[in-house]
Amino acid sequence: MIPGFRYIVDDVPAAVAFYRELGFEDVGPRAGGFAMLEGHGLRLMLNTPGAGGAGQSADDGTAPSPGGWSRIQLEVSDIDEELRRLSDAGARVRTSRIDGRGGAQAVIEDPAGNPVELFTPA
Repeated sequence: MIPGFRYIVDDVPAAVAFYRELGFEDVGPRAGGFAMLEGHGLRLMLNTPGAGGAGQSADDGTAPSPGGWSRIQLEVSDIDEELRRLSDAGARVRTSRIDGRGGAQAVIEDPAGNPVELFTPA
């Protein structure tokens, strides 16, 4: 089984285009408000609020929405080049390069504001 994660997005076609830039492939099925992609050994499911079971409100009435700080991490060989390439392609940069003990990271956002961490090990 491929590990999967789900993001809530506002615009499925825009999100699919963004994740294709990150090396994900649109594998379907496609339905109103839903898409499935695979890449980096992961399955990514994208839902708009209200679409399918995953887009439904919580028991307390809270509606799903994009954003937050929980994120996937994608390892890249050259973080500076990837930041430049993705920024030129229209990705929003939440944090520019940050150097830490384990390597360098930067956080970009998909079109709905969900974070994706780019990481280059030390």
